Amino acid sequence: MLDEAAAKRSLSKQDCKTLGLASLGGALEFYDFIIFVFFALVLGKLFFPPDIPDWLRQFQTFGIFAAGYLARPLGGIIMAHFGDLLGRKRMFTLSILMMALPTLAIGMLPTYSVIGIWAPLGLLALRILQGAAIGGEVPGAWVFVAEHAPARHTGLACSLITSGLTLGILLGSLIATAMNQWFSATELAAWAWRIPFLLGGVFGLVAMYLRRWLQETPVFNALKAQKNLAEELPLKTVLREHRVSIALSMLATWLLAVAIVVAILMTPTYLQKQFQVLPVQALLANSLAIIALSMGCVVAGISVDRLGSGITFMVGCALLGVTSVHFYHSMAQDTSLLYPLYALMGFTVGIVGAVPYIMVRAFPAAVRFSGLSFSYNVAYAFAGGLTPILLALWLKVDPMALSHYLLLLCVLGFGMGLYLLLQRHNPALSHSVH
Repeated sequence: MLDEAAAKRSLSKQDCKTLGLASLGGALEFYDFIIFVFFALVLGKLFFPPDIPDWLRQFQTFGIFAAGYLARPLGGIIMAHFGDLLGRKRMFTLSILMMALPTLAIGMLPTYSVIGIWAPLGLLALRILQGAAIGGEVPGAWVFVAEHAPARHTGLACSLITSGLTLGILLGSLIATAMNQWFSATELAAWAWRIPFLLGGVFGLVAMYLRRWLQETPVFNALKAQKNLAEELPLKTVLREHRVSIALSMLATWLLAVAIVVAILMTPTYLQKQFQVLPVQALLANSLAIIALSMGCVVAGISVDRLGSGITFMVGCALLGVTSVHFYHSMAQDTSLLYPLYALMGFTVGIVGAVPYIMVRAFPAAVRFSGLSFSYNVAYAFAGGLTPILLALWLKVDPMALSHYLLLLCVLGFGMGLYLLLQRHNPALSHSVH
């Protein structure tokens, strides 16, 4: 009776404090990870030889951006392993330190004109460290809040974290907009591009301070008290006993990664190069889209709690497919409706707010961090890391490549929603978060 009452309770003040601090800390750390993409054009000119073709420079720059994604699985798996054995909070704090220091270092890194080939190699190494840090941060945040919040608010709790992460993107977009307004292109290339990265290091230290006020999850404390922690390597148990959950989580992650990378991170640069939209206009529209995305995440979280994951994903993916096709094809004809159409697409991208609900319920508590982290980071490494490279090549033959790729993923997401609806009452696919 006590467990049932706890599962049905409403969010307490302590729950709200935990969600708020975790979301804000995640937003500041995610800013550190994504600020790179907003200055991709500037970094490409500064960290690679000036005499190579423009498409090759862009390809190499996005390759370094992708390296951060490819490094996520290793960092995520290691931190998740200790998170399942030693506690969620410790890894939650470590990830911030691993993010703040490389971000500071990027802001102080000499360019190609100063140290030659060592410039892109140094940028690559620091980007890998950032990827390892974010690999533990995102899964850790979802597990942390899901195990704190009441069971009937799991979707909302996880969506608030996802919304907070998107606010980190918004912060990056706003700072990039300010940089383009306050400084000329010459000043940005000379020194001003370093400011956002130096700020990121400060944000990381602030986020680390915020994590001091968080408490270990009651679920982990109960596992520890009852001596029910994993008896073997947690990942080994996951790979042996939860393969269906891994596959489902990876597909959900693929949808999340492509939606964010394509619709939010790559589109501002795409609008500038493909349709000659001014940088300030593209970044302002991006900021509006991210605000809408943050709201869409919360709506998706509430929906998945009340309607279930199947219906939520079927409706959400259908809406995303329609709005994304309309947006990109409209921009090819007329950019006058850039702001409202981009915001509308951003809101439907909010379906990603329901993704962590699937993953935290897919694995039992003893191996939840490892199962979620492995599935999420491996899938994101390929989906998020290879998407910019794939689209850089695809755009050479198809100017609507971004639209077509998003539409393909929406079809797969709709199919996943149908599967979840049909399997709704299968206990093998749904473990209690508490």
